[in-house]
Amino acid sequence: MPPSPSRAAWVDNLRTAIVMLVVNMHACVTYSHVGSWYVNEPPEPGLSVKLPFLYWQGHLQAFFMGLMFFLAGAFAHGACARRGPGGFVRERLLRLGVPAVLYMVILHPFMVYVLLRQPDWPPSSELYLRYLTSTRVLSGSGPLWFAIALLVFSAVFAACRKLRPQPSGADTKAAPQAVTVIAFGLLLVGTTFAIRLCWPIDTNFVNMQLCFFPQYIAAFAVGVYAGRHRWLDALASSRLAAIAGGLALVGGPLLLTAVIALGGVKETGDFSPYKGGWHWPALGLAAWEQLSGLGLGLGAMALFRRRFNDDGPVARWLSQHSFAVYALHAPVLVTLTPLLRPLPGGPFVKVPLLTALGLLASYGVAWLARRLPGLRNIL
Repeated sequence: MPPSPSRAAWVDNLRTAIVMLVVNMHACVTYSHVGSWYVNEPPEPGLSVKLPFLYWQGHLQAFFMGLMFFLAGAFAHGACARRGPGGFVRERLLRLGVPAVLYMVILHPFMVYVLLRQPDWPPSSELYLRYLTSTRVLSGSGPLWFAIALLVFSAVFAACRKLRPQPSGADTKAAPQAVTVIAFGLLLVGTTFAIRLCWPIDTNFVNMQLCFFPQYIAAFAVGVYAGRHRWLDALASSRLAAIAGGLALVGGPLLLTAVIALGGVKETGDFSPYKGGWHWPALGLAAWEQLSGLGLGLGAMALFRRRFNDDGPVARWLSQHSFAVYALHAPVLVTLTPLLRPLPGGPFVKVPLLTALGLLASYGVAWLARRLPGLRNIL
């Protein structure tokens, strides 16, 4: 089997940036009420405040988790080749499954029953036992839904490799051209629109928002293909990626504006026609989301490949702690939110403040957690 692609600094730095954007996304949801999170600070803002957040959060959602799955897939190929399918799954169970289980059985109930005092106070062992023995525990993965989904994708990939081993030796192919990328984007548009006929935006199955999963599944599969054929770096350094990123930065907001205007959002802020079903706004939103997301993902790769390929001590430290920050930032934000409540300022003031404080505190908690016996190997 060909070796995995070398671990480039720009990839780790890009992963670090995405984790920081995840923290920002959840800080935004806290005050914008656009999306679902543990805390939605009152009062709910009006449409004039929600719209800027919708643009920002929508563009983040369009690309950043799909890009995470793509990068994970790109390195899954080499990891499976080195360890074998069985060893690869065991390693994924340790690095993804164990943190997800710990989150569901410890962090999630701690936030719900202790920090948020829901639904009963004070918490009791009986209440906790009812949670553990009910289906609610399956929905308590919080941000670690990503780890569970990636574990499932990895297991399916390993099973495919077990049933159909790949030939040994080099297998280098050229990165895809513009026509292939456009066709891939249009396929994502169609599958995203189709799945939202059954699972619209704002619905979930055991904390999995299936309305976004066509992109996630496709991104992981293409990432595996990129890793196998060694064109990840070539794609990131290509003129295509840079152009796609520029078009998405300029055209993404314009296209979203057109979709919103043509869909006729009322002052009540009713976005339900966009969420799914046989509606033109639903198709328009799926088209904007997937095409813009694809461009933004390619552009982010191009940017970090060219400008943020530093492997210095600070960058390495941030990268080493990024998954721990991802896993632990939820209780940090939930703890900080009421502390900011007495401060003056609306969402546009408190979101940057919560993001900055949340990142500082989350990295501190991550550093402490990784010093504890056993946690360093899974975080």
